[in-house]
Amino acid sequence: MRYHTYIFISALLLLQGCFLSFQPSADLQSGWQKSVVEEPQYGEAAIGGEYGVSDKIVSFARAQLGTPYRYGGMKRGGFDCSGFVCYVYGHAVGKKLPRTAAAQSSYVRMYDLSQLEAGDLVFFDTSGRGSVNHCGIYLGNGKFIHASSGKAYSVTISDLTRGFYRRTYCWGGKVPLWQTK
Repeated sequence: MRYHTYIFISALLLLQGCFLSFQPSADLQSGWQKSVVEEPQYGEAAIGGEYGVSDKIVSFARAQLGTPYRYGGMKRGGFDCSGFVCYVYGHAVGKKLPRTAAAQSSYVRMYDLSQLEAGDLVFFDTSGRGSVNHCGIYLGNGKFIHASSGKAYSVTISDLTRGFYRRTYCWGGKVPLWQTK
C-alpha cells in the first residue's frame, strides 16, 4: 500500500509542476474549434473584476440557483457542473468554453485561491483519482456556485474553504476574455 501512495503523490507533484508552467491554447481539445484571438478590450486580460463582466457572470449564475442536477445537462431544465459553467458563460458574456471540467481546467490561466475574483472558475478532484472532475464559478469570500450531484442535487452555493470542497480543491483560474466564440 505504501508503494501505491508514493506513486500517487509523485504523480500529483509532477502534474502540478506541469500545470503551473503550462498555458494552453484554445484548440487543445479535439473537436474544440480554434478561437479567433482579438485584442483585449478596455485593457482587460481576463474575465474577473473589471468593467462589470464578473457581475454579469455572477448575477446570471445566481439566477440558476435551484435548477436540478442532470448528468450531461447544459440547459435551463438541468445541468451537470461543466454544463452549468458553459451555460452561464455563454449566456452572460457570450463566451464559449470547452465542455468538460477537465478541458475547462486546461483552458484557464491558473491562479492561487487568494488571487481569484468573482466570476473565475474553480476546479476539484471529487473522485480522489488525481484528476479534475468537478468545477464551479467563484463568487468571492470562499464561496462558489456549481451544479452539485451531491445532497443538494441542484445548482447551489458551497464553501470551498472547509470540509469536502477544501479537501478536494485543485486550483482556480481566469478565463481569457479576448478569445471569443
